[in-house]
Amino acid sequence: MEMNCFNHRVFLLTLLLPIVVILVEGQSTRVGFYSTSCPKVESIVSSTVQSHFKSDPTIAPGLLRMHFHDCFVQGCDGSILIDGPNAEKTAPPNQLLRGYEVIDDAKTQLESVCPGVVSCADILALAARDSVVLTSGASWAVPTGRRDGTVSQSSDANNLPGFRDTVNVQKQKFADKGLNTQDLVTLVGGHTIGTAACQFFSYRLYNFTSTGADPSINPAFVSQLQALCPQNGDGSRRIGLDNGSANKFDTSFFANLRDGKGILESDQRLWTDNSTKTFVQRFLGVRGLLGLTFNVEFGKSMVKMSNIGVKTGTAGEIRKVCSKVN
Repeated sequence: MEMNCFNHRVFLLTLLLPIVVILVEGQSTRVGFYSTSCPKVESIVSSTVQSHFKSDPTIAPGLLRMHFHDCFVQGCDGSILIDGPNAEKTAPPNQLLRGYEVIDDAKTQLESVCPGVVSCADILALAARDSVVLTSGASWAVPTGRRDGTVSQSSDANNLPGFRDTVNVQKQKFADKGLNTQDLVTLVGGHTIGTAACQFFSYRLYNFTSTGADPSINPAFVSQLQALCPQNGDGSRRIGLDNGSANKFDTSFFANLRDGKGILESDQRLWTDNSTKTFVQRFLGVRGLLGLTFNVEFGKSMVKMSNIGVKTGTAGEIRKVCSKVN
C-alpha cells in the first residue's frame, strides 16, 4: 500500500512538473518589477507622456501604434527604437510612426535617477498605456521586466498586419503571436484614436470595382471621403480613423464599422466577416449577445500582446540610449 502511495505521488509530481515550469516561464514580466530598483519609473514616464501630449496630442496614437509594431517584430523588446540604415523603423509600415522623442525624453530622465535599470521596451509599454489614459481610455496594470533587444532589421517587419489584409490573414498573424480573434478585434479597436494617410485607403474610393467605390463603404460616406482625398490628390493628407471621434478612446470606432464608415479596408472587414463581427457587436452591446466592455478587454489584450517574445533575465540588454545598442 505504501509503495502504491509513493508511486501515486511520483505520478502526480510528473504531471505537475511541466505545469510548474510553464507557470515560471510565463512569469517573465510582473507588475511592480521596478518597485525597489526604480520606484518612480511609472510617474516619470506618465508625466513625460503628458507633457508631450499637451503640445502635440497626436503622439498618443503614435505611441500606441509604436508599441504594437514593436511587439509584432522580434517581440516587445524596443527594437523599433533602434536607429540604422536598415533598422525596423525604416520599413515601409513603420516610416510614419511617431513619438520617438517622448521615449528618448523619458529615458534621459530615468537614466539620471536610475542609471542602467529601466529598459526602453518597458518605457514604450508604459507610454502606450499612458497614451490611452490621456485620450479618455481606462488604465491597466502594465507588467514590466522586459529587456531590450539588440537586433533591428527592416526585413523582419514584412509580416506586420497590413491595411489590405483579409480577416483570415489578420487572424493568422495574430494567432502566430498567441493572440486570438477577440484580441484581434479588441486591439484593432485601438484605431479609435489616430489618423491614416489618404494613400492607405483612397484606392477604395475610386475604381475599386467596375462600378466605382468599395461597396462596403456607406455611399454617403464615400462622397465625404472623396472630398477629403481627391483622386490624384495629396496622399499624405491624414484622416481620422474613427470618424467623428478620432481623439477620444471610445467604442465609436466599432459603431463606424457597423455603419460602413471604417477607413481602412482591413478594419471594415471586421464587420463583414461573421467570425469578427460578433465581437464588434458585443462591444456595441447588441441585444441578445453577451456584452463586452471595451476598456476592460483592451487592457487585458494589451497585457497579452505586451508579453509577446519578451527578453528577460540575461537575454538582451538595458540600453543606455534607446536609439543605440550598447
